[in-house]
This record gives sequence, C-alpha cells and structure tokens, in this order.
Amino acid sequence: MTGPTRLHAFYSTEMVSDSGREFSPSDHKPRDVAEALTRADWPVDLVAPEPSTLDDLCRVHDPSFVVDVLELRRASGFGTTSPSVARSLPYTCGSFYCAAVTALREGISASLSSGFHHAGPKGARGFCTFNGLMVATTRLLRTSQARKVAIIDCDYHYGDGTQAIVDALSLQDQVLHVTFGLTYKRPEQAGEYLEKMRGLRESLAAFAPDLILYQAGADTHIDDPLGGLLTTEQMRERDHIMFSVARELGIPLAWNLAGGYQVEPDGTIPKVVQLHLNTFEEALKIWRLI
Repeated sequence: MTGPTRLHAFYSTEMVSDSGREFSPSDHKPRDVAEALTRADWPVDLVAPEPSTLDDLCRVHDPSFVVDVLELRRASGFGTTSPSVARSLPYTCGSFYCAAVTALREGISASLSSGFHHAGPKGARGFCTFNGLMVATTRLLRTSQARKVAIIDCDYHYGDGTQAIVDALSLQDQVLHVTFGLTYKRPEQAGEYLEKMRGLRESLAAFAPDLILYQAGADTHIDDPLGGLLTTEQMRERDHIMFSVARELGIPLAWNLAGGYQVEPDGTIPKVVQLHLNTFEEALKIWRLI
C-alpha cells in the first residue's frame, strides 16, 4: 500500500450546527478542527462530503425515528430540536462514509465528525443522534465495497448504540466491534489499555477486515470532565499504535473525532482541538506525509 501524497479530511460548513447545549462542543468542533488544520499547513485537504440519504439512515435506524428527528418532532442526541442540528446530521454521517470510501482507495482518510456510537436502532443519546459508523458500514457492505469492517472505538465511553445495531442487524460475522470504553475507565488501567491496543494486530489479522473505522476520541484524556484515563503522550501512543498496525497489515483506515469535552469558560476548546491535531500528526508521520 503506497498511500496518498496528501491526506483527505471530509468537512463542510453544513456539518456545523448550534445544538443549544453549551457543555458539549460537538456541534461546532468540526469547524474548530478544520480551522486548526488550515493553520497547521500540513498536507491535508479539506473535502466537502456528500450527505447520507434518507435510505442510508433508515437502513440503520427505525424510519419513524429518523423522520421525526429530521422534521423536529423528536429531540436529537443533544436533547434539543434544533433545525441546524437536523440539517447537519446527513452531512456528518456522509462525511464518515466519504472518508471510508476514500480510505479504501488511498489507504487513509479522516472525517471531522463526532459522536455516533451512542445512537441505537430506535433512539438518540449522549450527544449522538444517528450512528455514522453503522451508516457507513451498512452502505459499504450492501454495495460490496467491503466484505468485513472493523470498528475500533477509542472514545472514553462504551459504544452501546453501535453494538445494539450490530446485534439488531445480525452483522456479527461482518463487523468486528472493539469498544475500549466498555473496560477501561481509570488512569491505573493505562498500561493495560495500550497493551490492548498492541493486541489489535493479532485480532485484526485474524478477522481480516477490508477497512478499519477508528473513533479517536479526545475524551479519553485524563483531564476530560467526562473521561479521565490517558495522558497526552499516552494518547499519542494510542494513535501511533492504531495507525502503525493498520499500515503494517495493509488495512485501509478512516477515522473521526468522536468525543472531547474540555471546554474553556468562553466556550472555546483549544485543548480538545490540540488532541485531535496530535492524532492527525501521528497519522501523517506513519504515512510519511510529514
């Protein structure tokens, strides 16, 4: 796998919204990370995604739930009925699908999207409304672009919605779902966590997926108010291991931002953005783009 000469990160302003919830920065984080990537002057191209279709969303979620959310009759994962959130949802899901397709072609790609993994077949929860991980996965499987997909979820929290969808659609043979938030919660588990990351080489080699979808959550950071596990350097090591394993096994990888809640009093999120930039830097190094 030779890889790209530049890394494509899928983002557009349609992915940015106003949830009405100050505590979670997920609605505006895509814009903040995109602006930081532009300032970093790395070989990263921001590419506008195509939105997911209603059929894409209803393949994963109960159609009445999907339509109710989009038509503002039911709250999003933020607990509000914001028109801008509803407008953004097809684009955030589409961003991850576009990243996945690009990774299959080029080896590596990113989506500036957050959340996803708490959204289950019939409901939204925990700042997650539609499950873009499974929206991308089911479309790839249905169109035979992939036979098997591995979802490696390194958000601090358990990907309960993802697992519920895998179970509901009986995709256990086609989807390997590894969610670190089920087991690892305390700083004293950091060593075990990183050892589990290294062990992914064996499990991924055995499963032989066509693609890895990686949730590189920033809420795993030890200072995160909703997390608290790895230091900054340990998070770099986490990302380094993930990208290295994928590259060495020759498995394409697409990743997204997932969680991160270190919000400053003025509403900005410089610490969260820096953690996401660290992930980009590790990917660029592994793929020898910087």
